[in-house]
Amino acid sequence: MKRYFLEVSYLGKAYSGFQVQDNAPSIQQSVETALKTLARSEINLTGSSRTDAGVHARQNYFHFDSAFPFTSRHIYNLNALLPHDIAVGGLLVMPQNAHCRFDAVSRLYRYQVCQRKDPFLFETAYHYPYPLNIEKLESAANYILGAHDFTNYSKRNTQVRTFICQISEAGWTSTDNLWTFRVRGNRFLRGMVRGLVGTMLKVATGKLSLQAFQESIDGVPSPIVDFAVPGKGLRLEEVQFSDAYFENAVRL
Repeated sequence: MKRYFLEVSYLGKAYSGFQVQDNAPSIQQSVETALKTLARSEINLTGSSRTDAGVHARQNYFHFDSAFPFTSRHIYNLNALLPHDIAVGGLLVMPQNAHCRFDAVSRLYRYQVCQRKDPFLFETAYHYPYPLNIEKLESAANYILGAHDFTNYSKRNTQVRTFICQISEAGWTSTDNLWTFRVRGNRFLRGMVRGLVGTMLKVATGKLSLQAFQESIDGVPSPIVDFAVPGKGLRLEEVQFSDAYFENAVRL
C-alpha cells in the first residue's frame, strides 16, 4: 500500500464543488470514478483545498492510498477517462504520513473582474461594469494583511475551530479590461475570498466606507459583507508546501 499525491486542475462550471455530494456532480467524484476504473477497486480521496460550486483551480491536490502499481502512463489514462474540464498534472509517491491538506502551508487564490463585456472571459471573470477606485481597492487589500478574525467573512454553518487566518499576500492589479485580486493565506474560510471581493467592490464604488470595511475585518459583528459575487471569477491558483516537502517524493 502506497500513498499518492494527485495534482489536478479544473474548470468548476459544471460541478457543485470539490467534495463528493449527494445527487450533484463534484470534482472528487469524477476523479474517484476514473481511479476506480483503472485500479478496479474503490479509492477514497482526501482533498487539499475545498472549492465551492463553480470555482476553478489551476492547482489542487488529492491524496489516497492504494496497492495498485500506478506508473507514469496512468497519468495519460486518467486524463483520457476524465471529462474535458478536469486534468491530472502529476502523480507522486509520498511518505505514508504525508497529508495534502494538513501539510500545506499556504493557498493562493485569484479573483478576476472584467469591466467590459468579453465573451472570452465570461466563464472565468465577473462582469462588473461600474467605475472602480483603485486607491480604495489597494487600501482595503492592505488592511487584510496579517492575522485577523474573519468571522464576518465565513458562510454560516461552517464547522471550524478558529476564524483567525494569517494573510501574507493581498493586492489588486489591473491590465486593460481585467482587474485581479490575489490573496495568499495559511487557511481560508468557506466563502471568505468571495466575501472579501464583493465587499471591497462596494468600497471601490463608494457604496461602503473604508472604515466600515476595516471594522468588519477586525471581527466586529457586521452585516455589510457581500458574498454575492459569482464563483466563476474565483480560482485556486496554488497550494504551497514547505521547500523541502517533496524531497523524498517520487514523481511518476
